[in-house]
Amino acid sequence: MKAIKVVSPYNIEICDVEKPEIKNSKEVLVKIKATGICGSDIHIYHGTSPVATYPRIIGHEAVGIVEEVGTDVSKVKVGDHVIIDPVVSCGACYACKAGRSNVCASLKVRGVHEDGGYREFSLVPEDALHILSKDLPFEEAVMIEPFTIGAQVCSRGEIKKEDTVFIMGAGPVGQCILQVAKKIGAKCMISDLVGSRLEKVKALGADRVIDVSRENANDVIMKETNNQGVNVVIDAVCNKKSFEDAVNLTTPAGRIIVIGFSKEPSEIAQLGITAKELDIRGSRLHNHKFPQVVNWFNNKEIVAKDMISHVFHFTEIKDAILLIEDQNIENQKIILKFD
Repeated sequence: MKAIKVVSPYNIEICDVEKPEIKNSKEVLVKIKATGICGSDIHIYHGTSPVATYPRIIGHEAVGIVEEVGTDVSKVKVGDHVIIDPVVSCGACYACKAGRSNVCASLKVRGVHEDGGYREFSLVPEDALHILSKDLPFEEAVMIEPFTIGAQVCSRGEIKKEDTVFIMGAGPVGQCILQVAKKIGAKCMISDLVGSRLEKVKALGADRVIDVSRENANDVIMKETNNQGVNVVIDAVCNKKSFEDAVNLTTPAGRIIVIGFSKEPSEIAQLGITAKELDIRGSRLHNHKFPQVVNWFNNKEIVAKDMISHVFHFTEIKDAILLIEDQNIENQKIILKFD
């Protein structure tokens, strides 16, 4: 079968690999139908991921059809449409026992630490699968995984309908976070440099968009909040300066949610954190959010097809990457088809 493998940074190949065979009674063979290209996949390609290992079949956003099941599989059956949870945890470490398996001490992520979904067939334990409505197009179903990220961020931020939330960055992840926060009922402000993204988040229900190429986010937020700041800041820009700004923009007793993996240190004084008794929390992957988000998609409570800007056949992966890297071409979520 064919698979997309990053052999080493900037060296990506479509190669022949052995089709996996069921050897464990709880395993399921999935015929992959569509996958998403995430920023972390591009980081692996660029060699800038701090956690990936090489060579690696990438892809952690994958949906498909059950092709074959092990003898003791009861959760799914042949023909079911499914999505693969990329998180692999041990279940025995401190984090797992504390109910936070997404930061397991021996955490593995399919497509990062072990081979992922950019291949024609994938073999996974039945517990990694969630059943999709057959009315849900595969391309749209790929968006479930990014929305689990949004659900996890909002959970870590303990967002309530009474909260005012500021989301830094209106890219695909910021848009997912926005939709989950609005589903909760919070007031949401969101910023970006790209006009088309700001128009998109207006349509998604943002209460105030901030074009940081023309407006000062601090001035806007302080005006909108009577100089109090926002209750929750979500940093989806993920650079040194955005993290520094978050401390200044958060109200006393507020929360800051960080999702970036940059190793570059930010210059943040203790006073701003201590005086306002801020909670600064990381958010990684998701923690048992798939059932909730799959339910949203199956019930059409969230429709994400408008977030998809381009669809490529998986054999066109190099063209898809060139498009992503071209700063002159606006893009949203890019999907790979495996038909």
